Amino acid sequence: MMNDLIWVIIGMSLVTLIPRWLPIWIVGRVSLPRWANQWLNHIPYAALGALIFPGILSIEQGKPLIGLLGGLIAGCLAFFRLHIMYVIFGAILTVFIAKNFL
Repeated sequence: MMNDLIWVIIGMSLVTLIPRWLPIWIVGRVSLPRWANQWLNHIPYAALGALIFPGILSIEQGKPLIGLLGGLIAGCLAFFRLHIMYVIFGAILTVFIAKNFL
């Protein structure tokens, strides 16, 4: 039983490692054009936005404006290049105040 568990863990590790390692290995060996590198630099921000935005709208069931307000405050604080912890705490505080007092 323990031997099977070890093989499952090793298999799951490989299945997780290969899709992450393979693109890095390929891109490290290929020279991409300048426009492709610029385009690839924007992907993390787009992916992060796609993950965060649905959560912003669903913070309070039936009240999407509370989440939008928190997201707007976070965006404004980030625009002024405040430290990430201030941005996070500012957004959390805004949502907390909006949920409890609005």
